[in-house]
Amino acid sequence: QVQLVESGGGLVQAGGSLRLSCAASGSIFSTDAMGWYRQAPGKQRELVAHITSGGGSTKYADSVKDRFTISRDNAKGTVYLQMNSLKPEDTAVYYCNAAVRLTGWGPVLTYWGQGTQVTVSS
Repeated sequence: QVQLVESGGGLVQAGGSLRLSCAASGSIFSTDAMGWYRQAPGKQRELVAHITSGGGSTKYADSVKDRFTISRDNAKGTVYLQMNSLKPEDTAVYYCNAAVRLTGWGPVLTYWGQGTQVTVSS
């Protein structure tokens, strides 16, 4: 059983900062790419940021470039999302995503966290 547990969401004023964390646990052989997605009311889930297994490559949605930073600590099995200069349009439920191998020869499986609410007031 693999679990992704997010934390760090909350209510913040525009211009403020939040740091989201997502810890992976369970019988994991290795964790490949990880990412953060968000879904605002009435909208589709969208990719916010993505990071490769070694952390050497990242990509961001245009709307969050230069404001958000994704990072990971493989020793802790954790991915982070530092969000600065937050705007009301960043309000959404943020979901963690991880590509995981349960064995060295098995397929890559995708897991999702339960989501954490981020609300930015104007």
